[in-house]
Amino acid sequence: MGLLDPATADGRVIFFLPWQNCTIAGTTDTPCELTDNPHPTEDDVKFILKEIKHYLSPDIDIRRGDVLSAWAGIRPLVTDPNKSDTQSIARNHIIEVSDSRMVTIAGGKWTTYRQMSEETIDKVIEVANLQAKGPCKTKGLLLDGAYHWGPNLFIRLVQEYGVEPSVAQHLANVYGDKSLEIIKLESLSGQRWPVVGKRLHPNYPYLESEVRWATREYACRAVDILARRTRLAFANVHAAVEALPRVVQIMGEELGWSETKRQEELAHCKRFLRFEMGYNLKLQERLQHPINLSSDEIADLMSKFRKMDADNKGFITLNDLERYFKGTNHSMEAAQIMDMIDEVDLNRNGRIEMSEFLQFMSAAKSGTVGSSRFKHVLDRTSHSDKDHVISVDRSGGGV
Repeated sequence: MGLLDPATADGRVIFFLPWQNCTIAGTTDTPCELTDNPHPTEDDVKFILKEIKHYLSPDIDIRRGDVLSAWAGIRPLVTDPNKSDTQSIARNHIIEVSDSRMVTIAGGKWTTYRQMSEETIDKVIEVANLQAKGPCKTKGLLLDGAYHWGPNLFIRLVQEYGVEPSVAQHLANVYGDKSLEIIKLESLSGQRWPVVGKRLHPNYPYLESEVRWATREYACRAVDILARRTRLAFANVHAAVEALPRVVQIMGEELGWSETKRQEELAHCKRFLRFEMGYNLKLQERLQHPINLSSDEIADLMSKFRKMDADNKGFITLNDLERYFKGTNHSMEAAQIMDMIDEVDLNRNGRIEMSEFLQFMSAAKSGTVGSSRFKHVLDRTSHSDKDHVISVDRSGGGV
């Protein structure tokens, strides 16, 4: 169930729609320059967050850090040539017949493509005085994968192949009966359960076999996989960044990419995720976020920073964090630590400086930064330190 309200503060439509186990909220409607790479703005995000608060319970606080992805698209609007007002713009499609009887369709959107095609063909039949063999069949025309699909198909995937129920539902709903072919591309998981089904990201149901299937269906770039086939970039741009290396590796195996080509794909998709899917917006917002911490909070955070910066350099490196986590008995791989550094590193020099650390923790406190691995691990290690202290309260006041 979704919600749509056309009566917002400035007349734009606002909506909530459940999708991919997330909630899509939108939308904005502003003129823009024609470009092949449209991108969202922070003003767009702030407008939507401000508007949706009117529909939520007062005890629910939607923060900037709760936004997982943000994107924008360009919608072509056409002027209706049949209306005297040349400024009138149609938000649906228009079918125009010229003096030479050429039929042109303009405008429209993907969600109404069947209606557009039906009306266009009907107009062609009318203009050319053709005799149709029967009524239009597009409303009942099945897409590939729908012929042997049923609402319980996912159960077969679970029972016969040992697929997780949530993954099986995803495959059956997206690919229909083709899901039975896709799952055969999966290798064994190496676990008792699930038997097959290696996820691209642990929190989302997309499988590695979907990458191979899409590549064999002529997906050419990593962006095709993450944004158009799996939609992971739309559901969570940070998860998409984490899944990207494995996607490129699988595509490289399927398409015979050289190491140079693989690096090009990584760079190309990272640019797309950073600028077109909102990854960079949070960094830009943090740059403008003031440090709002009390003197006690700053003193406590500086103490934590110095524990990580053992050499008192004024910044934290990968080696510092590896040594710190090893000393606190928290096993972390180098790639995971670099991802955490990337969360905090505003100037992109590969290290965390004191000002960046304080700014990040302030943004996390205010909600500008949402769930963060760096903050979570830091909190865990801080609690571990406290666990070694005998609590007077718990001991009844004595030893």
